[in-house]
Formats: sequence, C-alpha cells, structure tokens
Amino acid sequence: MLFLVYILRVPLKINDNLSTVSMFLNTLTPKFYVALTGTSSLISGLILIFEWWYFRKYGTSFIEQVSVSHLRPLLGGVDNNSPSNSNTNNGDSDSNRQSVSECKVWRNPLNLFRGAEYNRYTWVTGREPLTYYDMNLSAQDHQTFFTCDTDHLRPADAIMQKAWRERNPQARISAAHEALELNECATAYILLAEEEATTIVEAEKLFKQALKAGEGCYRRSQQLQHHGAQYEAQHRRDTNVLVYIKRRLAMCARKLGRTREAVKMMRDLMKEFPLLSMFNIHENLLEALLELQAYADVQAVLAKYDDISLPKSATICYTAALLKARAVSDKFSPEAASRRGLSTAEMNAVEAIHRAVEFNPHVPKYLLEMKSLILPPEHILKRGDSEAIAYAFFHLQHWKRVEGALNLLHCTWEGTFHEVSVYPKKELPFFILFTAGLCSFTAMLALLTHQFPELMGVFAKAFLSTLFAPLNFVMEKVESILPSSLWHQLTRI
Repeated sequence: MLFLVYILRVPLKINDNLSTVSMFLNTLTPKFYVALTGTSSLISGLILIFEWWYFRKYGTSFIEQVSVSHLRPLLGGVDNNSPSNSNTNNGDSDSNRQSVSECKVWRNPLNLFRGAEYNRYTWVTGREPLTYYDMNLSAQDHQTFFTCDTDHLRPADAIMQKAWRERNPQARISAAHEALELNECATAYILLAEEEATTIVEAEKLFKQALKAGEGCYRRSQQLQHHGAQYEAQHRRDTNVLVYIKRRLAMCARKLGRTREAVKMMRDLMKEFPLLSMFNIHENLLEALLELQAYADVQAVLAKYDDISLPKSATICYTAALLKARAVSDKFSPEAASRRGLSTAEMNAVEAIHRAVEFNPHVPKYLLEMKSLILPPEHILKRGDSEAIAYAFFHLQHWKRVEGALNLLHCTWEGTFHEVSVYPKKELPFFILFTAGLCSFTAMLALLTHQFPELMGVFAKAFLSTLFAPLNFVMEKVESILPSSLWHQLTRI
C-alpha cells in the first residue's frame, strides 16, 4: 500500500515541478535569452576551434579518439585493427592474407630514401616532399615492424624504440648514433641509412652493416623462438628487420645500375621468405625485370601473383596490360582497326588496358604526361591518385621503351568508365562536422536573439511549452482517470 502511494505521489511532484518551471520561464527577460544563446555560441565555437586544431595536427578528432581509446573499452568494444594483425611469421599466411586484403593504404614498395632522395627536393625548394600524414603512417610502420615488447631489456633497442616515435629527424638520427655506441644495432643502421645517408652509396654501406648485425640477431632468435611468446615476438621482429634490410639492399643495387644483381637478391629473398607478402617484393622484381627487358620472366612473375585471391595493384594490372600491348602496339593503327576490326591479339590488349584502367583510372594521365609527375609518397592508396604517381614515376620509361604502347593506351583508356578517387583525402570526422553545425546554429540563434529579443523569447517559451506538452498531457490523463476523492486524499498525504 505504501509503495502504491509512493508511485501515485510521483506524478504530483512532477506536476508541481512543471508548474514551477512554467512560472520561472514567464519571469525571464529577453536579456537572459541573449546571454544564454551568446554563451552557447561561444562555447561551441571554442570546441570547434580546438577540434579543428587537433585534427590538423594529429589527423583525427579529439572527441572521437577519446571515445574510441577510453570509452569503447569500458563499454566492451573490441579493436579490430590491432597491430598484431600486421605482423606475421612463416606460419601465419592465412591470417596475413586476410588482413592484407582488407587494407586500403599500403606502404609504397618502391618508396624512395629520405636522406638520399627525398631530401634533394628539400635542398632545392626548401619544402618538405612528404605530408605529415604520410610520415605518421611510416612512424607507425617502423614501430610495428622494428620493435617488440622485449626491447626494454636491451638498452640499444630501448633507445631505438623511442627513436621511431620521435617526430624530429635530427632527434631520431642522434638516438640511432647513441644506440650504436652501446651495441651493433641493426635498426639503428636502418634509420641512419634511410635518413642520414645523402647518397645511395652511403645508404648501401650502412645497410650492409645493418645486414651483418641483423643476421646475427635473426640466428639467435630463431633458436629461441619456440621457448615462449616473447621469444616468438622477438623472432618475428628480427625476421621483419632482416627482410627489410635485404630488400633495401636490392633496391640500392637497382638504383646504382646493378640490375641483374638486384634481381637475384630479390628472387633469393622471395624464396627464403615466401609468405611475407606484406612487403610486396614482387613489385620491385617486376620493375627490375622490365628494366632488363626480360619480358618472359615478367610474365612468369605475373602468372604467380596476378591471382584472384591476392590483392591487385596498379603495378600488376598495368604491367599485364603492357605485355599484351607489346604484342600488337608496334603495328597498331586506329584507322586500320576501325576499318577491319580488332584482331584477337588487339582485343586482348584492349581488354587488358580496360581492366587496368578500371582498377586505377588515374594512371593513364601520368603515363601520357597529361599530368605532371611529382615525387611518390611513402604510402599509397590502392586505386587512388597516389598509387598512380608511384607507378608512373618508375614505369613510365618502360612504357616509352615499347614502341606504340602509349599510343594504344591513349586510343583505349578513355573508353573505360570509372569512378575517380583522390588521395590523400582525409574526410572530416563526424564530431568536427557536428560541432561546426552546432556552432553555426547557436551563432545564428545568438544573432537573432540579439536583434529580436522579445520575439525570440516568445519562441523559446513556445518551444519549451511544446517540449513539456507530453508530460502535461500524461498528468491530465492521470487526473481524469483517478477518482476525485482519491486524488484529494493523495494530495493531502
């Protein structure tokens, strides 16, 4: 009975509160509404300015980052983008293939050396050739591939773990030298070869020193990899380091004109670590084989990697189109083809170009030199403009070498319909758009309230009355349903 009385008293208290609120609203002056909307507009504007500054500096929304990093784990959310998915050893090929196939932004397999190549642009123009977003992705890659949980047990590796997180290039280089004073550290040599060496010859010399240190670490960790999870993680890191060093040494040989030596190094590396497809060494091999004009070997590599179960790339698609075009391009004539029709070989070449353009529609304009080439980024967006730049930067010479190939491409590519994408295009997070909309709305309310305070006061009262109308309706229904005598007794209680 007491519980029933308590339940019935709740609507009475709500009714009294609504009456009090109604009286309070009627006593408010227009100046109050002006101050209220002005304060709301100021606060939302400050939040918008802070969100925009944080987004420009770190590439993400502060509110979104806090909600994902702190609130989501408390609510039981699971992060599917765990960095552990990006590392793999020789027994994790299936999981690696699955995680790689879902990736959109890839590390450019043919990325240049920062010290020996990218810095030349800085010396000449005084501007940075890489965006902050691109370098931030590289920093994440370095921490993923070149560090592990046991680094704090070794002083040199602990220093390098901090070095990869440094934003200042000179701080990273100083940390690498500090690590080398303690021990022969392979990752320290890698950093110096990438960022301090001013020529490819210097970079190759440092990578050879890194190879010597990396092979020793790899052999030691290989013997202990089955002794626990920490040893297995350390072996995976040492494997990544060794593969990276050998791949970069092969690229140094290619840049220094020792192309056959580079091809051999790449083939040996792919045989030694066949399941580490995340480095895309086959794309380096394709470019080197094209330089040697070893088209039969190029076709053999394509037959292995141009598979439906593997992720495509502009290198694979356009190289396949180049080989098909090579068979007919020297004698191809648009006028003759329109009169007699396309032959089987010409049809195959046209279809291959169409497939390539469907995959990445940006490439033809760079190959046909309708758009100017720039230095390729360290990361590319599959099917985006950045991938087209990276491909054309290294493969334009191979298309020019095949007589008539660019002419066939020019006659064919415009017939392929496609949806154009752009990179790097960072869409604004929802919270920045929401805050901008909220700031604009409150600013408009503040302006209208300042210009028409009495009219906006009437609108505010009408809005609040409409907002509380459902509660008033419920109270009226309760009063009409309950007997008047019972209602009177409950009121007295």
